[in-house]
Amino acid sequence: MSERLKPGDTAPAFTLPDADGNEVSLASHQGRKVIVYFYPAALTPGCTKQACDFTDNLEALASAGYDVIGVSPDKPEKLAKFREKENLKVTLVGDPYKETLAAYGAYGEKKLYGKTVTGVIRSTVVVGEDGTVEQAFYNVKATGHVAKIMRDLGV
Repeated sequence: MSERLKPGDTAPAFTLPDADGNEVSLASHQGRKVIVYFYPAALTPGCTKQACDFTDNLEALASAGYDVIGVSPDKPEKLAKFREKENLKVTLVGDPYKETLAAYGAYGEKKLYGKTVTGVIRSTVVVGEDGTVEQAFYNVKATGHVAKIMRDLGV
């Protein structure tokens, strides 16, 4: 089980391919606040709902100084399909080796339909302008989570 992040921790650095195969790094967002959210799989109902919620609120979040990056274990080709099919505007990156997912505490044991399995733990980490964790949420629900984050952040 990977270690969960807490406010004040340094956010682990990452560079991952986006839906177009371009590299996206946390460092390139320095000076901005970043909402990094982790989801199990593109093109699934819950993950689609969550990505659409972030896309629908992207303008308000950006105006408040937040960038949004969605991380899943999917390959860029699947992310591109997901983006096109759902008309997503949020930046999606793939972590097929699950190193970033593990570094953020978003990969490990979880309950799925009453069984313990190893997989992606739906999580959201808010990273401050200085690269430290401001907030970390684990085992979040796909539906309603974006609204809750926005309330918590005062957006």
